[in-house]
Amino acid sequence: MKRLIIDVTDGDYAVTRLDPGTPVHPAVFGSPGLVSVTSTPDEVSVVAPTGRGPAGGRTEDGWRVLTVRGPLEFTLTGIMASLAGSLAAAGVSLFAVSTFDTDHILVHDADLTRAVAALRSAGHEVHPASD
Repeated sequence: MKRLIIDVTDGDYAVTRLDPGTPVHPAVFGSPGLVSVTSTPDEVSVVAPTGRGPAGGRTEDGWRVLTVRGPLEFTLTGIMASLAGSLAAAGVSLFAVSTFDTDHILVHDADLTRAVAALRSAGHEVHPASD
């Protein structure tokens, strides 16, 4: 696996679970930073900066986002496996979000220091947030 450059994003994030088919208010998409909405037959999951996500669901706060600098070609393999494996070996759980251009890993704020150390130990370059 080639060395990845990973940026720790400023600010705290929340993950919210809504009932299936629940609409997400358009204002959520105006939030600064990463906003991701995934809909399946069983749920709607929303990742957004803390306090900017939808109301009315089950929300878990206290996440930090690590973003792989992209864009990444679809032909690249093993990116998520490398990141997840390094974090798993360090005992850090994750919530992953992929976009067309790149991958984002959310880790609990309490695990951020350990996550950064694990990724650096695996040979990746990690840039801290400015906050």
